[in-house]
Amino acid sequence: MTRSIFALVSATALFGCAQIPGLDRLGGWTTLLDGEKGLENFERVGDVNWRAEDGAIVGDKGKGGFLLSRNSYKDFQLRIEFWAAENANSGIYMRCAEPKNLTDKTCYEANIFDQRPDQTYATGGIVHRGKVLKPVKAGGKWNTYEITAQGKKMTVVLNGTKTSEIDNVESPSGPIALQFGNLPKGPGGAIKFRKVQIKAL
Repeated sequence: MTRSIFALVSATALFGCAQIPGLDRLGGWTTLLDGEKGLENFERVGDVNWRAEDGAIVGDKGKGGFLLSRNSYKDFQLRIEFWAAENANSGIYMRCAEPKNLTDKTCYEANIFDQRPDQTYATGGIVHRGKVLKPVKAGGKWNTYEITAQGKKMTVVLNGTKTSEIDNVESPSGPIALQFGNLPKGPGGAIKFRKVQIKAL
């Protein structure tokens, strides 16, 4: 009886710890952001008004900026649930070689920009590197990015559709960053992140 109770308590404790954002490692996945929790796993870069609101982390004002992960990652799978306004200019930056100089050339950016003037690297593309294979609009709804980076290969899947793939990634590792960007004539529309999970490969 004593051993059974001990086993039950131990299992309950383990399960409870696994639900804490940032400590969820069931199945190899680590939750960096979950609903309104997880900002402690990121550093704020820029002047964006990132905040918890209605079950998501929201940015909709400022001259532009990022949530930069405190850790760096090499080979990984990344799952991100996001909502983007139709005029949002955002993206998922990965393997950033220069964390103090975050650009779409020092990082690999899976774009979120339906209204990008050059649609070659619009939503679903890897900016400057991987053209959009099949256009998928993200504006005005919840979406899921599934991104795999392994060695020199990076694959981007948006809402179940493979939208870009490259096999010449040069940066071996680096942090990830969630962007709120500007449009040519002013701030872009709101971006919301409901879940960010990463799994080492």
